Amino acid sequence: MPQALKTFVRAIDAFNRGLGRITMYLIFVMMGILLWSSFSKTFLLPSLWTLEMAQFTMTAYYLIGGPYALQAGAHVRMDLFYGNWSDRQKAFADALTVACLFFYLGVLLYGGIESTIYALKYAERSYSAWRPYMSPIKIIMCIGIFLMLLQSLAVFLKDIAKLRGEEL
Repeated sequence: MPQALKTFVRAIDAFNRGLGRITMYLIFVMMGILLWSSFSKTFLLPSLWTLEMAQFTMTAYYLIGGPYALQAGAHVRMDLFYGNWSDRQKAFADALTVACLFFYLGVLLYGGIESTIYALKYAERSYSAWRPYMSPIKIIMCIGIFLMLLQSLAVFLKDIAKLRGEEL
C-alpha cells in the first residue's frame, strides 16, 4: 500500500477514535435531560424541550459514534458462516459489504445535505410545541454520515491490504 493511503487510514482511525471517545459521554447528557424531564414533570411544570432535546442528543450519539463503532468492529454481523472463515475470506466478505455500504452512505449523505440546505434556507423548525430549529441537528447528521463514509473507506482499504497480504 502507498504511504499516502496508510497515512490516510491512520488519520481517519485516530480522528474517529478520539471523537468516538468524547461522544460516548453524550449518553450521560441524555440521561441528565431525561432525569430533568422526570423531575420537572413530578415537582414543577413540565418542560417542553426535554423529550426533543433527548432525541437530538441520541441522534448525535448514534451518528457521531457510528464511525468509532465501525472501527472497533462493534456492529452486528451474521456469524453463521463468517466465524469459520479464514482471515482472507473475512476480508473479502467485508470488502464486498463495505462497498455496498458506500452506496448507502452516499445516498444518505446526498439526502442529508439536501435536507440541511432546505432547513438553512427556510429556517425550518420542528412541529412540536418547543419548535427548535432543525438545521443544527441536520448538520450534525451530515457530519456523522460523512465521518462514517470516511471510516468505511479506511476499513475498505484495510480489507484490501489484508487481501494483498499486508497489514495497515
